[in-house]
Amino acid sequence: MTALYIGIYGASGFGKEVMPLVRQQFPHFSKEQFVFIDDGEAGTYLNSYQVLSYSDFLAYKSAQKAVTIAIANSNVREKLAILLDQDGIQHLDIQAANTIVLDEVEIGTGSLLCPFTCLTSNIKIGKFFHANIYSYVAHDCIIGDYVTFAPGVKCNGNIHIEDHAYIGTGAIIKQGTPDQPLIIGKGAIVGMGAVVTKSVPAGVTVVGNPARILQRT
Repeated sequence: MTALYIGIYGASGFGKEVMPLVRQQFPHFSKEQFVFIDDGEAGTYLNSYQVLSYSDFLAYKSAQKAVTIAIANSNVREKLAILLDQDGIQHLDIQAANTIVLDEVEIGTGSLLCPFTCLTSNIKIGKFFHANIYSYVAHDCIIGDYVTFAPGVKCNGNIHIEDHAYIGTGAIIKQGTPDQPLIIGKGAIVGMGAVVTKSVPAGVTVVGNPARILQRT
């Protein structure tokens, strides 16, 4: 029987954090069935795992392969997801053992839920969502594709976050209401520690408490 080989795309600090989560999800696999993928670091080792270029991973030992993308940049993540689809590589959904997921939660393919993530109830999340450590999503939220939560994000109830938004470390998003959800627009960036009290337009960066649009000089 041909073994399944698993790649963690991204030999970075985040990749180092993700590898143990992937190993935890496949406890009966040998260590040799896991590799990092990173064209810039190909030919090296990271935490005793081999780092391969993408082309070498495609040619590596087995026709059965799966990948999780451990890269925070959502635009890069989307490009890699498309590439993996074109090459017929399976996407992995990774979830730490202590993640809490309650009722009526839908999550798209390619998600990565790090330790101490909590998703409560009546939540819809798109594909390739990243939630870093100690983040939560409360009730009645809708989250688009390729959204990234840095560590410690507090996403309260009735919030809509559109595609490719990035929510920085420790940010707090105030709860919306069922008839008027708070909206984080497509591609918006919420800065580290920001306290978001009103909707954020697409494509802007907000910082501070209360969060305000960062004016470029």
